[in-house]
Amino acid sequence: MLDKLRNRKGFTLIELLIVVAIIGILAAIAIPQFAAYRMRGYNAGAQADLKNFKTAMEAYYADNQTYP
Repeated sequence: MLDKLRNRKGFTLIELLIVVAIIGILAAIAIPQFAAYRMRGYNAGAQADLKNFKTAMEAYYADNQTYP
């Protein structure tokens, strides 16, 4: 009887629960890191926009000798 059960192909419920738990733990670790990377990306984009604005203001001043 035991040999028949061992010859069956497939996963047991315990194996599937362990895999789900591991995936849950990895997701719990990865999601906050992903949010931090997104925030860094937004900050980098905002800094780039400010540098472009500064360059545009300096170009305007060079042409007109006054700021808008």
